[in-house]
Amino acid sequence: MVSRLILVLGDQLCPDMAALRAADKARDVVVMAEVMAEGTYAPHHPQKIALILTAMRKFAAALQQDGWTVAYSRLDDPDNSHSIAGEVLRRAEEYKAAELLATRPGEWRLIALLEEVPLKVSLLEDDRFVASHAEFEAWCDGRKQLRMEWFYRDMRRKTGLLMDGDKPVGGQWNYDAENRKKAQADLLRPKPLRFPPDAVTEEVLTLVEAKFPKHFGRLRPFVWATDRAGALQALDHFITHSLPRFGDEQDAMLSGDALLSHSLLSPYLNIGLLTPLEICRAAEAAFHAGKAPINAVEGFIRQIIGWREYVRGIYFHEGPDYMQRNALGHARALPPLYWGAPTRMNCLSHAVAQTRDLAYAHHIQRLMVTGTFGLMAGVDPAHLHEWYLAVYIDAFEWVEAPNTLGMSQFADGGLLGSKPYAASGAYINRMSDYCEGCAYNVKDRVGPKACPFNLLFWDFVNRHRDLLSANPRMGQMVRTWDKMAEDHRAQVLAEAKAFLDRMALGETV
Repeated sequence: MVSRLILVLGDQLCPDMAALRAADKARDVVVMAEVMAEGTYAPHHPQKIALILTAMRKFAAALQQDGWTVAYSRLDDPDNSHSIAGEVLRRAEEYKAAELLATRPGEWRLIALLEEVPLKVSLLEDDRFVASHAEFEAWCDGRKQLRMEWFYRDMRRKTGLLMDGDKPVGGQWNYDAENRKKAQADLLRPKPLRFPPDAVTEEVLTLVEAKFPKHFGRLRPFVWATDRAGALQALDHFITHSLPRFGDEQDAMLSGDALLSHSLLSPYLNIGLLTPLEICRAAEAAFHAGKAPINAVEGFIRQIIGWREYVRGIYFHEGPDYMQRNALGHARALPPLYWGAPTRMNCLSHAVAQTRDLAYAHHIQRLMVTGTFGLMAGVDPAHLHEWYLAVYIDAFEWVEAPNTLGMSQFADGGLLGSKPYAASGAYINRMSDYCEGCAYNVKDRVGPKACPFNLLFWDFVNRHRDLLSANPRMGQMVRTWDKMAEDHRAQVLAEAKAFLDRMALGETV
């Protein structure tokens, strides 16, 4: 007799999930479902869909081998209702079950969906994370500013990572100042592992080609690991070969090297094939063994137990309406160049093409290229949020929305970030080789070859001068703008408007 249904979602592929730990292998039935609703609520990149479906199939097979009863719905099953709720109810009727046990999903949409299922539903906290919801709420209580740096230090103390008693190893909490170097082309730079598709993966790739033919992004070549064994190989390869250079190159961009020394572990981490602490402890061990410098290891660990945990906390702290925030009142439509339309801007051309081909771009490409352009152009943050959620293989709403709406677009009015991430072309020129060979001249502020980032930066400063004047990190920019000659300011604003108008009309910019 079946006791309960145990729901496992596509980003919960960890045998130690709370719902599986609480389940009875002898009586409970694990429910897993590939459904069109999850593949289409956002037009997800084909590689993202393929990774999740393949990893789900392999995880389900591993559970069955371990003695679990698994009711698995494939995307092409004729009886598939193509929604999570529909498949739960179909299995409840099939197994005569009245109770559903699940680990709490990572987004409000799915939490609301499960809470409305007409069964007895129990949602357990997802304790893969270092900080529980209660811990984050306690940390927020009484604070005027929810800055990540202070939260990160608490996570270091809690985990003991890179700690010497109650002090940070090396005497500093943060080595970010050492991690802002411009990268150089290097043919000997190690590359992440590539995983040729096996039979299970090939079957899924064929299915994705048939079911999602119009989604943005190239499906092949598909080189991602799709099970825990492969993810562990990718982790070991990164720690051994790329972590030593990670710090130096983490903010750099090169047109001829999309990956540099980045780990590409976030997809595996976000769907459960790896866990945060095992990744961080592997990096820490490399430091203690003298195989990676402190700036690289600290920077890597900060991204995981600092930033990743922090944005999850913000997402749940702020609630479902966070996705509707628009503090700057931006309303422009998402330009076609984000979907691959031609652009003369070399930086955006590279970032979008890389996203199309790899379903991946690192944090500076997302924040300071596609994000900064959208911010300064006045694009509706909801449109950018939907784009980032769709096109990146590691994007799930709990992690993507605060990064996009808070950090990148300042749509929460400064809750998450201390300033809007607006910048002229000088930043991109300093951190990349994108400006070399661009149709625009990064040093031109006005004129036919003026870098659009330069024009849009000062247009942004002028539009939001009241907000920026009061910001300690941006006020000087307003004062600099005010000191420019009046005719120069008028030319900048006129050229910025002309650029935005051409873009709105669909012209190549």
